[in-house]
Amino acid sequence: ALLAAALVAPTGWLALLPLPVLAATIIVAVLGMLELDIVRTAWQYDRSDVLAWAATCLGVLALGVEAGVVVGVALSMGTLIWRASRPHIAVLGRIAGTEHFRNVERYPVETRPELLVLRIDANLFFGNMEAVAGRIEGELATHASARHLVLVMSPVSSIDTTALYELAELNQRLKRRGIGLHLAEVKGPVLDRLRGTALLRELNGELFLSTAMACDHLQTVKDVA
Repeated sequence: ALLAAALVAPTGWLALLPLPVLAATIIVAVLGMLELDIVRTAWQYDRSDVLAWAATCLGVLALGVEAGVVVGVALSMGTLIWRASRPHIAVLGRIAGTEHFRNVERYPVETRPELLVLRIDANLFFGNMEAVAGRIEGELATHASARHLVLVMSPVSSIDTTALYELAELNQRLKRRGIGLHLAEVKGPVLDRLRGTALLRELNGELFLSTAMACDHLQTVKDVA
């Protein structure tokens, strides 16, 4: 009787049932996969990841799956580029009685007014060299009595052509100001590529195997030759 009634009754509204049923099935499945603890942890650790995830979800709901994924990928790439263009640079000092150098903002360290030691925690390329040069000039302005700048290169695995040119220009500017530019802890592959370049040929300072060796030597050198 029910089947007969369904057959003779208007059935237009029944045609709409598959879509909401499918939507409800997907929502229930997704909610079961959503782990709020992971979201909370991600928010505490790196909010940009959560924002990219949320933007992707909203994009999928508002624009469709493909457009939503594109939104998420674009935000993630934008965040990656933004971070790469602003590398972390630390001012270093020596931990008393050791050969270890650490960030002056994190450890009680010893510094000397004539020495400025900076560690660049990123590879150098065209996208971040302007920020790096600006930070170096800013630190030199803050440490006005510095006569020697030591760049600790241990985290640097590559230097592109633009960055190489900017370093060579920095070397010339410092030379005119009577400030020595020294490189410490340069990785072998990086040093191999630097050999024969104008930067090393005209370096207004020296290469050192370690930061400690650089500072020990430069403490006895008052002025740039």
